[in-house]
Amino acid sequence: MLNNITHVRGYKCWGSHMGIKSKRRDLALIYSEKPAAAAAVFTRNVVCAEPVKLSRKHIKNGKAQAIVVNSGNANACTGDAGWRGAVAMAEKTAELLDIPVEEVLVASTGLIGEPFPTEKVLKGIEESAKKLSNREMAGSLTANAILTTDTFAKEGFTDFEINGTTINMAGIAKGSGMIHPDMGTMLAFITCDLAIDSKLLDEALREAVDKTFNMITVDGDTSTNDMVAVMCNGMAENEKITTKDEHYERFYANLEKLCKHLAKLIVSDGEGATKLVEYHVKKAKSEEDARKIIRTVSDSSLVKTAIFGTDPNWGRIMGAAGRAGVSFDPEKVDLYIGSDAERSVQILKKGQPVKESRSDVKQEMQASNITVILDLNQGTAEAVGWGPDLSYEYIRINAEYTT
Repeated sequence: MLNNITHVRGYKCWGSHMGIKSKRRDLALIYSEKPAAAAAVFTRNVVCAEPVKLSRKHIKNGKAQAIVVNSGNANACTGDAGWRGAVAMAEKTAELLDIPVEEVLVASTGLIGEPFPTEKVLKGIEESAKKLSNREMAGSLTANAILTTDTFAKEGFTDFEINGTTINMAGIAKGSGMIHPDMGTMLAFITCDLAIDSKLLDEALREAVDKTFNMITVDGDTSTNDMVAVMCNGMAENEKITTKDEHYERFYANLEKLCKHLAKLIVSDGEGATKLVEYHVKKAKSEEDARKIIRTVSDSSLVKTAIFGTDPNWGRIMGAAGRAGVSFDPEKVDLYIGSDAERSVQILKKGQPVKESRSDVKQEMQASNITVILDLNQGTAEAVGWGPDLSYEYIRINAEYTT
């Protein structure tokens, strides 16, 4: 049995088909029976969607009790009518669930610049509110209702103990294209039954997102609609976490694990992707240096096309690393490529090519999961990130996106 967001105490949800998309479900509603401590992070694109603007305003109180999401229309670049549509989503949800409108978070994903179909969305909210359920099927329908070009639903679950009490945490996500560090056209919603201070929750989410969702890329485009939100409703009845003690650390470790799981699912479903690549930068002078190199290498079209073609062209990796804006000595770098960290083949040693390694690397690159390790040998910091290859299919999907 797949545990999902319905396996967390006090949450109900539903996913409906309201007609923005021709066949797939396109309206999701997640509801907590009790007001929850909440936190959210959003796109850093200065062109942001109307629901992002509204949810940024609502999350300032550190509380939420419902999240409503439509797919098929991004409600971005839609002007005053789009703003009114986002507000109407929150107001209708609050009315039907009898909760404060400020405790409703709103999200949208889909085509940018299309008129927002407010009436269809409101009818979808009405249908979903009537059918809210904590059955496992409801969780699956909700996970499917937030998808756009995704080929599968992205779900995750983890549990852990605090003072003998089992804490449950689950999440759903969407994302396939327009994905880049600082998030992309991606949404993620996490439910938890932990009792925790909202300011600590906000700190935890920001740190977890920086190490997971902000370390993935598909195509270098940061979207207008990105959002990751978490609700913790306290229904596990643990002693409320108010300091960064061992209980906080246990919660954070599981939050990061869940975010990492969802982030990797997004990359593995990258538009047209055939391979998932995990990038490690080790022994950098700082973590930020390591992160910059990963962002640049993982987003390089030349690197991604070489990986697609199983071409052991390691020069592209070094070239991308060299333009990341990080100072390092190429004469000290070790480079490894393989199907995983244990099977990686060294292709560069202290800046010098390793003879007879290309054929072995080419063999390893035929796997669907590939690991690239750049050891700078100049410090103690490290970072990890993820990205796909770049295939012919990516071009087809995006060339035909609105047609």
